[in-house]
Amino acid sequence: MKTALNISSENKQSVSILKEFKEMTKMGLALSVVFSTLAGYVLAVPDIRSINYMTILALAVGGYCMVGASNVYNQIIERELDAKMNRTANRPIASGRVKPTPAFILAVILTLVGIAILYAINPKTAMFGAISIFLYTSVYTPLKTITPLSVFVGAFPGAIPFMLGWVAETNNFGIEAGTLFLIQFFWQFPHFWAIGWFLFDDYKRGGFSMLPTGKKDNKTLTQIILYTIWLIIVSIFPVFNVTGRLYLTPVAAVLVLLAGIWMLTAAVKLYKKRTDKAARSLMLVSVTYISLIQIIYVLDKILR
Repeated sequence: MKTALNISSENKQSVSILKEFKEMTKMGLALSVVFSTLAGYVLAVPDIRSINYMTILALAVGGYCMVGASNVYNQIIERELDAKMNRTANRPIASGRVKPTPAFILAVILTLVGIAILYAINPKTAMFGAISIFLYTSVYTPLKTITPLSVFVGAFPGAIPFMLGWVAETNNFGIEAGTLFLIQFFWQFPHFWAIGWFLFDDYKRGGFSMLPTGKKDNKTLTQIILYTIWLIIVSIFPVFNVTGRLYLTPVAAVLVLLAGIWMLTAAVKLYKKRTDKAARSLMLVSVTYISLIQIIYVLDKILR
């Protein structure tokens, strides 16, 4: 009986540890980032038959480690501020379920493992992975309570995953990787400003200023629309055959354009209604948009 009870207790403890790990590394977000990285890799391979599945595995594991590490560092630094906000108060570190020291050890391990795995692919992949952690943790995170420009700074590490897959395959940062970088770079502004809009009061409790003007006003809404337009332009740019090996067929470009119009419609709707519901809708559309166009890009390459 004691043995059975001990096994049951150990199982519950294991489940609890896994749950805290998932929350600290933000598994859902981390997996979406890994998906972007793998999409970039598939776009870079000369031929689908030349895909190296060991590289795919390394990118998946190494990428998860890097994103997970960034998220853990972020939650350590912001633990007191997170405790003040409704959406983050129950996070493992903010709630006190996980102490900062073991969390920091986990973040360091994830960093070292992630860099080592990405370095095994090639040095440039590891370099960009390390840069993303540094910018996210040491620049973006501290700026969040100081200036709305933090979103601009955070867009740089946030834009690395899509191009990281290309660099992993080619060991080169050229116009192709730069284009993939710009797509995810411009996408982040309407995405995060939509979040900043419907979570404005909660962010205010934590001392964060996420909207470009610091207020829920027309200037913020105008910038959301403008950055969405830039996103659409950059997303269909490869159809003009000016981005090296990164190419989009006219049919695929039309599909990407339609997805962009869908997102722009959501942005215009927010401009007109100025409601939290409309902002939340734009956020959900933006999440779907970025995954959808990555799928379109990959399928276009495979079916071409």
